[in-house]
Amino acid sequence: MRPRKTDERAGRSSRPGQRGGLGRRRSCQLCRDHVDEIDYKNLAQLRRYVAEKAKIRGRGVTGACRRHQRDVAVAVKRAREMALLPSVAA
Repeated sequence: MRPRKTDERAGRSSRPGQRGGLGRRRSCQLCRDHVDEIDYKNLAQLRRYVAEKAKIRGRGVTGACRRHQRDVAVAVKRAREMALLPSVAA
């Protein structure tokens, strides 16, 4: 039998409450601000969720919850369709 990997060898902390060096978990900024609807015309808000290469950033990067990340993706796609945001980086 192969020996099992321990938490120390995997780079994780064995203390309870520690997340193995991943840092603090982000809470959704939109939930904290009680945002119900994301407007595709609000470009200042949408630019936080779009990378320099015009790609929509993932939930792990932005810290958005599942519901708001989906709403952001729809709003970004609408803004791209209206040519308010670039669809491809130049």
